[in-house]
Amino acid sequence: MASADLRQELDCSICLSIYTDPVTLRCGHNFCRGCIAGALDAEEGSRAYTCPECREEFPERPALIRNITLCNIVGRFLSTRPDQEETGIFCSYCIHSPVPAAKSCLLCEASLCDNHLRVHSKSPEHVLCDPTTVLGNRKCSVHKKVLEYYCIKDSVCICVSCCLIGEHRGHLVESLDEASEYKKRKLRHVLQELITEREENEKRVQSLQERRREYQGKAAGVTERVTALFRDIRRQLEDLEKRVLSEISRQEQRVSLSVSDLIQQLEIEKDELSGKMHHIEELCNMSDPVTVLQEPDTGDLCFTEDTERHDTQVRGAGDLDVGLISGTLHTLSDIIIGINKGIYVQEPADILLDVMTANDIIHISGDRKTVSWSHINTITLLAFGCPQVISTKGLSSGRHYWEVDVSKSDNWMVGVCYPSVERRGDQSYIVCNTKSWRLHKWNNLYSVIGEHKVFRLPGIIPCDRVRVYLDYEAGQLSFYSLCDPIRHLYTITATFTEPLHAVLSVWGGCITISGSDDHKKSA
Repeated sequence: MASADLRQELDCSICLSIYTDPVTLRCGHNFCRGCIAGALDAEEGSRAYTCPECREEFPERPALIRNITLCNIVGRFLSTRPDQEETGIFCSYCIHSPVPAAKSCLLCEASLCDNHLRVHSKSPEHVLCDPTTVLGNRKCSVHKKVLEYYCIKDSVCICVSCCLIGEHRGHLVESLDEASEYKKRKLRHVLQELITEREENEKRVQSLQERRREYQGKAAGVTERVTALFRDIRRQLEDLEKRVLSEISRQEQRVSLSVSDLIQQLEIEKDELSGKMHHIEELCNMSDPVTVLQEPDTGDLCFTEDTERHDTQVRGAGDLDVGLISGTLHTLSDIIIGINKGIYVQEPADILLDVMTANDIIHISGDRKTVSWSHINTITLLAFGCPQVISTKGLSSGRHYWEVDVSKSDNWMVGVCYPSVERRGDQSYIVCNTKSWRLHKWNNLYSVIGEHKVFRLPGIIPCDRVRVYLDYEAGQLSFYSLCDPIRHLYTITATFTEPLHAVLSVWGGCITISGSDDHKKSA
């Protein structure tokens, strides 16, 4: 009864079988590692993880801690009391009803229950083992005797005749138990290494899962911000549309009323003119000259003045105020500025190149935006010993981006560096120091270089304009090719400890740097 109770305590509540590699949750309940891992995987993406036994909730995926004590108990239980009912091996002599076998005799090649085992021969040649159905495999195929030894040289199990007169005579042998224990020790060592490796693998999986959840959370936050940004943009555009349409409608009503008044006035004048025309026609049809001459003279009307007055009235009726409508539409520029702020890109002030740092074989344009291959500059103490130049302003916080037109040069470099970078010798080259990071093109091959590491970019990159994006606090420097569509080239991750200056280098032709101010001007 006690044994049955113990057996029940060793059952996993998920698979209802004896534990396999038992692990423990923080709530104290034990499960097979595979069972609980599958249960937790099924809850991936839900608000919380739960224990299948007590339903305790965990806000994060719980760590699976191997229960070494329970694992040892399971191992000892299985070794001392194999589950006979599950083996499916029955006594060879119980012919009336199947009775589970307790042992198998290798000599007799039969399995025996507890009752038949009591009366079985106790002589040494009758070797007993755990119940098995492959009794033939436990005998020597040559001498038909029980396998008792292990040949170390040939790595095979042999019988006593093989040792004395067979092909293994003179070989180093040992008993099966000794060989088995030696192999078990090796297997336990391998098992321990595999367990350690699996635990390390689980730690890496948990780390990746945490990173995935972190990325998912970050993506959800960005998605929420962008959704709110576009919702606000739509609201602002709808408000602007209503304002512009309302202004157009107001002006249309004003002009329409003015024109209606003028039309009404002209209709009255038209009626008066019609009456005068009718009176004149009557005079023209009269035969009595005295009557005609006694009528007031109506031929002195100044039709030219009336025509000019009417033209003036028509022009004075008004028109749509396009200037006012256009001014209202200029609110779109404020919305665009709001978009930039909503994307949380902190744009730098106009980036200018520091002429004093330019090598003597490159030339800096008057607006300090373009660097070109030349020989007209005079080298200074602050100038680099290689054809490169840095910006005047350093960036020590926030998010920034700038763009570089590289269409007029075949060999160039764009990136960032610390102001303390060496100006002379090998250390002045970006590739030879730990104070700079860059995107480099040379002979149509692209690479990203930083801290003595070179990352080759595969394939041909259509690239006439490059964007450099810096997130100082996050320690990320990204490069993009502004083709259609925009292509992400590479992101460098580092810990920045000094202000970062934009750095450019060119070997032939010229490249031009631009910041946000240039985009505003062009807009």
